[in-house]
Amino acid sequence: MTAKLRVAVFPVAGLGTRFLPATKAMPKEMLTVVDRPIIQYAVDEAKEAGIEHFVFVTGRNKAVIEDHFDRQFELEHTLEQRGKTEALELLQTDLPEPGKTSFTRQQEPLGLGHAVWCARQLVGNEPFALLLPDMIFKAQPGVLSQMVKAYEQHGGNVVAVEEVDPAEVSSYGIVGRGDGPDEAFEITEMVEKPEPKDAPSNLIISGRYILQPEIFKLIENQPRGAGGEIQITDAMQALMGQQRFTGVKYEGRVFDCGSKIGFLSANAAFALDRPDLSAEFLQELHQIIRAAKR
Repeated sequence: MTAKLRVAVFPVAGLGTRFLPATKAMPKEMLTVVDRPIIQYAVDEAKEAGIEHFVFVTGRNKAVIEDHFDRQFELEHTLEQRGKTEALELLQTDLPEPGKTSFTRQQEPLGLGHAVWCARQLVGNEPFALLLPDMIFKAQPGVLSQMVKAYEQHGGNVVAVEEVDPAEVSSYGIVGRGDGPDEAFEITEMVEKPEPKDAPSNLIISGRYILQPEIFKLIENQPRGAGGEIQITDAMQALMGQQRFTGVKYEGRVFDCGSKIGFLSANAAFALDRPDLSAEFLQELHQIIRAAKR
């Protein structure tokens, strides 16, 4: 019987250097896409998929993330006194239940694999989802929900993938495709940044994973990889020799908010999706585009 997926890990210890000076004093995960922090989109996706416990792997200067997922009594009182019930209800809806969030520190920037390993005591001996908050998805249902469906069918480990131009595969982690449909095929291999001629496919790993707890021991014992960091891909490659990996070619679109273009595109896409903003925002966009063409 497949163990229920209850826990999600969010690595949020990165420095966000590509967004300096904005991230000098504010975590990149708290930059807003329209009016919600980047991290909130990943948490919402996890909630939709049935996640019950949210584990954040933080670093220095990240305390504001912990504050965001806590109650602010003065703010709530002020909103209540002023009759701003809609804003108050929104804050309460976004708040995880008491005891459902945990925070741990990654004291050194030793890579994604090391960040995941730092969560081992909080995850325990059960499967967990790993969500990279920089990657925001417009998908219905959410990408993690699509993955849970495959996990409940096959168990093991699940990785979200998408297609890219074959000429671009050398910038990504690539999976080999085995038997099965797009929504649940067997992964036969993983290759980190191969040359196009050596790539097993044009399917790239897209920032969402469901992993079994055995990966923690593999991370603990593996040497540093590319860039002198402990890479999660190296541990997954080792785990492939022991357990099934399923690929899910998700339905939806991803925005890489770790890049400026991805961040700006996400703001435009999500604003245009809002009934209260779309018409006026589209009009403003047309004016900006016309002015840029002059």
